Amino acid sequence: MHPSCRPLLLPLAQPLSISFSTTAQPLARSSRAALKYAHRDIPTYPHGPSLMYKQSNFGLYGNVKPQYGNTVSERNEIKTRRKWEPNIHDKRLWSVALGKFLPVRVQARVLRTIDKVGGLDEYLLGESPARIRELGMGGWKMRWRLMQDPGVKKRLRMRRLELGLPPKGPEMFLSDRELLGEDEEMADETGKDVDIRDELTGEEGADSGGEMSEQEVDQLLEEEETGTQRRLGTSREGQALGEPPRARP
Repeated sequence: MHPSCRPLLLPLAQPLSISFSTTAQPLARSSRAALKYAHRDIPTYPHGPSLMYKQSNFGLYGNVKPQYGNTVSERNEIKTRRKWEPNIHDKRLWSVALGKFLPVRVQARVLRTIDKVGGLDEYLLGESPARIRELGMGGWKMRWRLMQDPGVKKRLRMRRLELGLPPKGPEMFLSDRELLGEDEEMADETGKDVDIRDELTGEEGADSGGEMSEQEVDQLLEEEETGTQRRLGTSREGQALGEPPRARP
């Protein structure tokens, strides 16, 4: 048979193959996405993440960064660029509040500071602005995790009481300073009322030769407040009519 008359044989279609892998997919494809995922339920860190040394956002690095310089030869003084990496160690540090070891990448100087202050919990719960800046994003996350422990919450409440601050709870919407200001004003007003009651009781008791009852003192206070309101109303009406305000006797 002539070759041109032979039927055209097409190749058989290959079956579709589906790739299967047991490797888990990464939660994030970049350090920024990983940091956002890790801090999704945590308050915002006031100093923000480190943009120049990104691995410091996932450990206790103490604000250290790589140092750059030159290696100078002694013979002909040829300079060669070099880099000094921070002294970072992978450690398992014990947390007393959580009752377990926490794996963390920690810098050598921070490790000495932890030993000096008395443990990982004391280091993370430091209150100075320098300590907050030194924690970084990784330390801020560990600090928030530690502050959710009931024992640490009780310790912080006792600390507020020692400093004379009001108890802080979800039912309070005002700041601590506003609450302290209201408490001081209420205490001043209460003290003034007590002084007025004592004065009235002493004056009337001296005139009548005996002590006044609480009902009589309340009645005198109400009469005084009514007279004050009447005087204020009269002065406002006179000012509205164009009359000059009268001097109080």
